[in-house]
Amino acid sequence: MPHVKQINHVAVVVDDMDKALSFWRDALGLDLHELRDVPAEKSQVAFLPLHGAEVELVRPTSDDSGIAKYLAKRGAGLHHLCLEVDDIEAMLKQLKAKGVRLINEEPRVAADGKKYAFIHPESASGVLVELYQI
Repeated sequence: MPHVKQINHVAVVVDDMDKALSFWRDALGLDLHELRDVPAEKSQVAFLPLHGAEVELVRPTSDDSGIAKYLAKRGAGLHHLCLEVDDIEAMLKQLKAKGVRLINEEPRVAADGKKYAFIHPESASGVLVELYQI
């Protein structure tokens, strides 16, 4: 049976990366591990590790991206909670069998080889949940 291992990251949508970094990095003192463009998601992501997890700041790089649409509709703020799982395919199968609404019924593969999928907020008390398998 698949299980959740830990929180992998918390993603925050931002409209101004420099302004966001002035708080998360400069004011709070979190280290900026990497600032990366993610063309597949039409976004820029800042990775700020914190004791086995990360805060990820996500800024859209195109007006037609999912992140841009989210930002236009809901504004800056918490975007999703990412949970690391040991077997993403089995977890998705288990969730589907339990009637959980999935955005991705099959995992996608990121540029770094990690598998990921999203659970619809409707099934998670209004929270967009991402599953990761490393």
